[in-house]
Amino acid sequence: MNTSRRTFVIHSITGAGLAATAAFSTQAQAQAAVLETDPQAVALGYKVDTTKVDKVKFPKHVAAQNCANCALYVGKAADANGACPLFAGKTVAAKGWCSAWVKKA
Repeated sequence: MNTSRRTFVIHSITGAGLAATAAFSTQAQAQAAVLETDPQAVALGYKVDTTKVDKVKFPKHVAAQNCANCALYVGKAADANGACPLFAGKTVAAKGWCSAWVKKA
């Protein structure tokens, strides 16, 4: 009977540890979205919607350019958001744009 109790305690502790690790991992993966008012975003002219880019301030901007087709975008084109190394720890909108946009090869 002690073997069963010992096994139960070991499995309970292991299971609780795995559950806590999974919960922490999920929270760590959830990243905040970059806000247009973020200082880095302002410096790069980041907009959540590429159609809202100031054409006077950024004359080289083309409507077909967006974060999803930028070489810096880390994510699938079908994703609503993805990571960008310019905004460490935050996500950008796939339909967004900034002045650092570079065509994907």
